[in-house]
Amino acid sequence: MQNLNDLDVRGKKVLVRVDYNVPLKDGKVEDDTRITASLPTLQQLLDGGAALILASHLGRPKNGYEDKYSLRGIAPVLEKHLGRPVQFVEGLPGSAEVAAAVRDLKPGEVALLDNVRFESGEEKNDAALNNKLAALADAFVLDAFGSAHRAHSSVSGVAAKLPHAAGLLLQREVDALGKLTGTPERPYVVIIGGAKVSDKIKVIENLLPKVDRMLIGGGMMFTFLKAQGGQIGSSLVEDDQLDYARSLLEKYGDKLLLPSDAVAADKFAADAQTQVVPAGEIPDGWMGLDIGPDTRAAYTEALQGAKTVFWNGPMGVFEMEAFAAGTNAVAKAVGELGAQGAYTVIGGGDSVSAINKSGYADKVSHISTGGGASLELLEGKQLPGVEAMR
Repeated sequence: MQNLNDLDVRGKKVLVRVDYNVPLKDGKVEDDTRITASLPTLQQLLDGGAALILASHLGRPKNGYEDKYSLRGIAPVLEKHLGRPVQFVEGLPGSAEVAAAVRDLKPGEVALLDNVRFESGEEKNDAALNNKLAALADAFVLDAFGSAHRAHSSVSGVAAKLPHAAGLLLQREVDALGKLTGTPERPYVVIIGGAKVSDKIKVIENLLPKVDRMLIGGGMMFTFLKAQGGQIGSSLVEDDQLDYARSLLEKYGDKLLLPSDAVAADKFAADAQTQVVPAGEIPDGWMGLDIGPDTRAAYTEALQGAKTVFWNGPMGVFEMEAFAAGTNAVAKAVGELGAQGAYTVIGGGDSVSAINKSGYADKVSHISTGGGASLELLEGKQLPGVEAMR
């Protein structure tokens, strides 16, 4: 990919597609991880003499402007981190008013546009919007890895109109995840959790031939357990994936590790009654919400000695303390491997929250900022944003 060093930005306006799709509460940023992840790219461009116009999406607005999806609350947080003023620009990103507002930006100045998804053409990769966005700047940098799997105007469409390059974050993500699909150092262990098998089918298929072991947890484990003939009570299950789960177990049974026990609850609630039961013997009316203590020990043991680890998806409903032990045990094991020199990658979404809560975030090799994008890259798909930077 073309990188920042390939761009001459001195005295120029640079449109930077960042990923500021962050959690907000009452208009205020609750987690600024994605904002801080963008800072190295922004700082290098500013040091190079550029003026910056930042574009991002937030959430999924349906009908133009919606106040709850405005990026207004992000500007003061970014301003604090950058140590310089950030001008928030009101209006639709492709409007004449916005063009006028950024026309006279000077080197070192930063403007933040409002949510690009307020534009109806953004998700359609609309040619007219591509031209309007391109007219704002002299060059384009894509640093939003979390959106790189979208063929949207602000991701790939505008790249065809301007000199362009990958930002430091995008480059780092592609390099880090590429090590998992190339020739990773062995033993190579993958941990897959989360609610549904259907969400992870392609990444499971693509990685299973490459790994030494794959550990299954989260809600998806009950589809595999039922496929084996287990009793899963009221646990989450995808009946339309049972045949697929059986086929994986038949083909890769020596690599796939399933839980031997589970923490079951009588209701989906933090104050539920709980019991530890064999994973395939969950009583009627009870649901499995975490891997059990024997499985925690077995998975920790299975990770020992691994040289490459990829983890995507929690082992249980870790947002509730009663069902967080499995996820915390995996986070600890992966963190300790990272501290010992193993190459460890956390793959976006809930896994990132879990590793941050565990206190082991600084021990892992790479924490991905893009859940869906990281999975699609590991599925072997070409990402429109990445291809646009080549």
